[in-house]
Amino acid sequence: MERFKLVTAVHLILIEDEKILLQRRYNTGYEDGNYSIVAGHIDGNESVLKAMQREALEEAGIKILQEDLKIVHVMHRRTPDRESIDYFLICEKYDGEITIMEKDKCDELKFYNLNDLPNNVIPYVKKGIESYLNNEPFSIYGW
Repeated sequence: MERFKLVTAVHLILIEDEKILLQRRYNTGYEDGNYSIVAGHIDGNESVLKAMQREALEEAGIKILQEDLKIVHVMHRRTPDRESIDYFLICEKYDGEITIMEKDKCDELKFYNLNDLPNNVIPYVKKGIESYLNNEPFSIYGW
């Protein structure tokens, strides 16, 4: 009998000067035209921290040390077709220049005021950001 499996993802909350880095999804088939944060699935055989380092480099061209990452929120999320665990991490320093690395999946990558986010931030991502700002370490979404 096969065990139930959860999809696991990492999300980077990168804040500078009261602004958060958002990326607009493009040509992916999922939430295209809406904003998210640098994120991705854990590939397997990698830690949450290692996955976030990889995604930050793959999507934004920045290098982050594991010791500069901190898990600030965990979300147990359900959609009609799956359940997932989402880890939201912050970092305060990184190396490199923020650059769109996946131009076939993202058409904008820039900082937005935390108090004036675009209306079309993906709802669960917005909830994760709000939970971080409210110091809520855990949430359930989609139940």
